[in-house]
Amino acid sequence: MQIIDLHCDTISALAKCRPAGGLRSNELSVDIGKLEQAGSLAQFFAMFIDLQETAQPLAECLRLIACFSQEMAANRDKIKLATCYADIESNDKLGKISAFLTIEEGGVFGGKLSNLRLFYDLGVRLVTLTWNYPNEIGFPNCRPEYQNSGLTEFGRQVVNEMNQLKMIVDVSHLSDQGFYDVAECASRPFVASHSNARSITGHPRNLTDPMIRRLAEKGGVVGVNFANRFLGASPVSRVEDIVHHIRHIYQVGGIDVLALGSDFDGIDPRLEIENIGQIGKLVQALKCSGFKEGEIEKICNKNSIRVIQACLS
Repeated sequence: MQIIDLHCDTISALAKCRPAGGLRSNELSVDIGKLEQAGSLAQFFAMFIDLQETAQPLAECLRLIACFSQEMAANRDKIKLATCYADIESNDKLGKISAFLTIEEGGVFGGKLSNLRLFYDLGVRLVTLTWNYPNEIGFPNCRPEYQNSGLTEFGRQVVNEMNQLKMIVDVSHLSDQGFYDVAECASRPFVASHSNARSITGHPRNLTDPMIRRLAEKGGVVGVNFANRFLGASPVSRVEDIVHHIRHIYQVGGIDVLALGSDFDGIDPRLEIENIGQIGKLVQALKCSGFKEGEIEKICNKNSIRVIQACLS
């Protein structure tokens, strides 16, 4: 079963700890060996920026992209940047994993569309509009007082420009009203790259049932997140809880709205699926819970491929 994972924080983790093996081999949850073990078709790598930890978010994001580019060059025999579905196909024929470059924090644009275009030119193809702080685009969903605050005018311009440039808009971390504003103004499908179901676990980072239905109507996907606090009460991220969220999202929005967004290397490491190489545990659990082979394939790669084709070509 080929795997597409819509979100990991591995590059940011590598930039901090600088393991000798880099992306090829490390003690993190994602490296090339583990991706190969998983049967990875494509991995989305987020450049994560904490606006309260850096005085120069744009420069920090460029530093992370340089780290990403160095890893691509050092491991060119195994993995290669992809910016569209045609790249996935060509990389796969060469036996290479496709790496998508993404940004987790639209605040790096500094309120300038020219910076969005700069990152597009550098190969970025997905942007998570907010993280945990308000920015020029909109508001996060981490605090109740933000939930009814939507996109700013600049935020709407960003969504429009991303649709025009052919980039994927990501609403994970975005306020509830911001989600609906994206749904209203987006001309292409959008994603919640690493979120779960709020009806199952009442965390504001998760999507409500109406959001799941709206996302499905727009042709988008929700990448199911493996973080324990978004799955349930257990201190360990359990496979059964991941399956529970998948089952609920399936019942609410249908099979076509489901994808994977592990959030590996950005979450509590207490995980039954310790790394991407163990993703087969989830595939097997889905089979045992009654999902058909074709449905599992949609969750693991086909639905993400559909969105990539719709947004990036």
